[in-house]
Amino acid sequence: MGAPAETPSRRWARIVLASLYLLAGVLHLAVPRPFLHITPAWVPHPALVIAGTGLCEIAGALALLTVRLRPLAGVMLALYALCVFPANLQHAVQDLSTGTGLGWTYHAPRLFVQPLLCWWALWAGGARR
Repeated sequence: MGAPAETPSRRWARIVLASLYLLAGVLHLAVPRPFLHITPAWVPHPALVIAGTGLCEIAGALALLTVRLRPLAGVMLALYALCVFPANLQHAVQDLSTGTGLGWTYHAPRLFVQPLLCWWALWAGGARR
């Protein structure tokens, strides 16, 4: 069973999502400090993990732009979004508990959008019809 025929809206969603992941991946590699700051303490070798997540984002973005790898990329990016949720939660807890960072107006949408990001990756990749 192949990917469904691509509609203009699915193509647009795929290109936008790939662009966002490509940008995020480049930022993880070029400017890792903000990402290190929000990495939970239980994550081993945080600098290596941040670099690895950047490479995964770049690979996922590029795979999302290829016909053959598109459905797999959608699934993998959805799983990736699920796996980085603890860092997003850690970031929210840090900021909200100290009052020194971003407030609820940033963190609430970010946390609640995570399931949408998973669905978006599945749909844009053609894994979700």
